[in-house]
Amino acid sequence: MRDNPDYAFSDPEGVKDLVRENPWATFVSHVPGEGLIASHYPVLLDEEADGVVLLSHVGRPDEVKHQLGRHEMLVIIQGPHGYISPSWYGYRPNVPTWNFTTAHLRGTPEILPDTENLAVLDRLVEHFEKVLPDPHLLHATQQNSEYAQRIVRGTVGFRMRVEHIEAKEKMNQDKPAESVRNIIATLREPGPYQSPALADRMEHVNADTLGGTP
Repeated sequence: MRDNPDYAFSDPEGVKDLVRENPWATFVSHVPGEGLIASHYPVLLDEEADGVVLLSHVGRPDEVKHQLGRHEMLVIIQGPHGYISPSWYGYRPNVPTWNFTTAHLRGTPEILPDTENLAVLDRLVEHFEKVLPDPHLLHATQQNSEYAQRIVRGTVGFRMRVEHIEAKEKMNQDKPAESVRNIIATLREPGPYQSPALADRMEHVNADTLGGTP
């Protein structure tokens, strides 16, 4: 990732929030003799652990492709992002840009036994189902539990303590407050680049500039 101190995002608690809000992750490994291997899975935080610790799983045979647990793995978390037109700044000259929030998290996965893997899968399902009117939990019924016991063997769970964080957040922090307000307003309007989530993130990041509360 480009080394730009102006957009550094190094707060571990902020990175945790980014994971909570954007749990769909990309796993990247460099495997000797094979090159780069990438997969995509949801992740959760181990909320009881110190530091940033990720919980997830891969479907077989991805654990073989990644040589999971034998070396460091990169986990990429992508937050709200989108195109910003120079016409939104309210002054010229200017150029288009792309606003984004992303974190590169590195560590060596610890493979979990089936019992712990099942517990992680249970937490993943509960995390995403609990907001629904009729949550379909892994252990809601005996039949569900029996099915979960069967499918767990097709996955490999892991815990990864993050040993290195590289994160960036580019949200027009270098622009005048009036331009930032105009960009946020435009992102909320109907149009080809409408993005309320990006507008919310910009508002949060630029709260001091805008005179609000983050």
